[in-house]
Amino acid sequence: MKILNYRILLRKEPEGGFTITVPTLPGCVTYGETIDEALKMAKEAIELYIESLIAHGEEIPSEDNTFEYTLSVEANVKA
Repeated sequence: MKILNYRILLRKEPEGGFTITVPTLPGCVTYGETIDEALKMAKEAIELYIESLIAHGEEIPSEDNTFEYTLSVEANVKA
């Protein structure tokens, strides 16, 4: 058994709760009412995603070559 680490992004939803996406695993998205629930759901979603990749003989993505940057852009939006 190997431990795999994945970066996740949490987004607080206006109606409540949190959506989590896993950038390295396209389409791996989940939701939880609280941060703790969202993290639990994310772990389960990642595990199921990887199980599906293995079952279909596909390569498991790694974050070894993933770099993260934050860019600032100007936009003409109302404050």
